Amino acid sequence: MNDEFLFQQPESTTGIWGRWRAWPLYLRILGALLLGVIVGLTFGADVAWLAIPAKLVLRLLGALAPALILVAVIRALLRVELKGKIGLRIAGLLLLNTLVAIFIGLFVANVIEPGSAAKITLPESQTSGKSGPDPIQQLLDNVPKSLLGPLGDDGKVIGVIFIAIAFGIALRRFRETPIRNVMDLADIGFGAIITILRWVIEVIPIAVFGIVASIVGTKGLSDFKALGLFVIAVIVALLLQATYYLLRVRFGSWVKPTDLLRGARDAMVMAFSTASSTATSPVTYACLKDRVGLREQSASLGALVASNFNNDGTALYEAMAALFIAQMLGMELTYTQQFLVVITSVFASVGAAGIPEAGLVTMTMVFKAVGLPIEYIAILLTVDWFLDRCRTVVNM
Repeated sequence: MNDEFLFQQPESTTGIWGRWRAWPLYLRILGALLLGVIVGLTFGADVAWLAIPAKLVLRLLGALAPALILVAVIRALLRVELKGKIGLRIAGLLLLNTLVAIFIGLFVANVIEPGSAAKITLPESQTSGKSGPDPIQQLLDNVPKSLLGPLGDDGKVIGVIFIAIAFGIALRRFRETPIRNVMDLADIGFGAIITILRWVIEVIPIAVFGIVASIVGTKGLSDFKALGLFVIAVIVALLLQATYYLLRVRFGSWVKPTDLLRGARDAMVMAFSTASSTATSPVTYACLKDRVGLREQSASLGALVASNFNNDGTALYEAMAALFIAQMLGMELTYTQQFLVVITSVFASVGAAGIPEAGLVTMTMVFKAVGLPIEYIAILLTVDWFLDRCRTVVNM
């Protein structure tokens, strides 16, 4: 089973839903952002309850994250074919690059402290005031926090039903796929989770609309101005990481950095426009081989093999996002907690380069590792569509 099949988008349906899905995700998020601002300014605090869709989406992302990383890492390790000294060298370089990226992100976030200027608090959703249990909260409580949770001792049968229905529908597209070996089994499991993840990603614009409308409605536009400093800090960190790469190329190979940038510009443009390092990898391979002049083996190792593990831009972003939210909430992360962010980001980034919106999924694991509320990831959705493209270029 190949990646092209796993990541193939289902055919668009007709009607309003088909026209909606015809728009790129980032344009849908931008539209949701603008509509959320308008609704928030128009109706004020009466739309605080619109934050509920964002909480539901983040609950679903958090449930998918552990299973997704588990299957992605297993699949990546099964697919890679590196032997001897080359394999050890590639593994060492990938680990070094990821660690450098994370430490750059933490360094920039500690120096600039973008979260210190932001004091964003999520509005409390309004309830009807009637006695008895809140039906909305009951619905959220029945959405599993992890895929394996309902199968344990918590006894939430509704969560098991949710998981069974989701995987039953997702696996229908693989029902005729023969299972010849363990690799095929890992591919099918990975493909099923990716299918479910794609469903969640489709409703991210709704979450963006809800969180923006609720915050603007209760607190105005001042909170979102503080996100500008966070965007600047992330771009500075990504530029430092790119500089590190170019210095490695300058002093560790025969290729000049200017020749590399000139030869790989088509791949960089495609990486920015698609926000997918997997979709860009064939173009990256062609650029390295035909324009930069690398040997076929070196180009394939860099563009096709290493791309399954390299997600440095996302690891950098996740570390900075964790520190940003902690600064915004007035929580001081100790060096031990920041080290835990490093370790979690390293493992979360392995094998995630080909996962759609990988940063949003794996970020839930990083936040949980240091006790940060994942609900605040919804705030980052408003700028993630742009930063995702920037970090994909660094990944490429």
